[in-house]
Amino acid sequence: MCYNNNIPNTVKIQGDVFMQKYTVENHEESWLPEGKNFKLVWSDEFDGTELDASKWDYRMSMMGKYHESWTDKGVHLDGNGNCVFTLMAAEDDGRPVCSQLQTGYNFMDEPVQKTTFETAYLQWPIGKLKENKFTHTYGYYECRCRMQLKPGWWSAFWIQSPTIGASLDPAETGVEIDVMESFHPGKIVHHNVFTGGYGLDMKHISAGDGLTLDENEYHRFGVLWDENGYTFYVDGKEDGHIDGFVSKRPEFILISTEANGYRDEDHLPTEEAKAAIGDTFLVDYVRVFDVI
Repeated sequence: MCYNNNIPNTVKIQGDVFMQKYTVENHEESWLPEGKNFKLVWSDEFDGTELDASKWDYRMSMMGKYHESWTDKGVHLDGNGNCVFTLMAAEDDGRPVCSQLQTGYNFMDEPVQKTTFETAYLQWPIGKLKENKFTHTYGYYECRCRMQLKPGWWSAFWIQSPTIGASLDPAETGVEIDVMESFHPGKIVHHNVFTGGYGLDMKHISAGDGLTLDENEYHRFGVLWDENGYTFYVDGKEDGHIDGFVSKRPEFILISTEANGYRDEDHLPTEEAKAAIGDTFLVDYVRVFDVI
């Protein structure tokens, strides 16, 4: 695959929005913030028919417990450059399940093995750690995708530190950066940055007011993460900036889908989720650029 690292002059993308086009041969171009030079350092164009296991793994657990709504069978490549996430019926009981992909691992996610009385005082309540496949600090992160079409499940493109919450300092142990979250077809909520982990010390800052987009079309979602904070973009247009909680840690990428209802008190899928089985969320590419 050929990449064009020579960024052309700023061009008009749509309306009064000015961005830079970054050419990827035989693929959709990236739309990058103007006034900077970029170099592509990591990407997946989802060519072929097999998910690249050197880049991605399935997220199957969260905060030490297996998640009953996630599966490692809910993603395939369609041969036309799309990574297809499908809300599917579980083989055992037909409940709606779907997938989350990640390029790294949160140290608190893996399930903890049972301990004996003798080892309980010697073993931390943390599961087996894994080597990250890809982590990075700073740069422009971009995903082009077509959102889910039916209510009952949601999709997201985000970035997370493997050690978020291990200290109160976001620079030292990182943050969660929510670039895109769609809880209803065509609806994008505001962007968030979380710090302090997911317990009593959790804090967050939001940017943007949310958007309504055509769920039948592909859209580009990006964030420029640098020493000054996080600037978010949707379809080439700036959509908010956060200048606090700046992480200086290598972080990994996630593409998520999840059925509604499993986080409610009864941990059961909603009727909308059951009705949405068979619906798809499509990802055309994920790219990471350094500012040079």
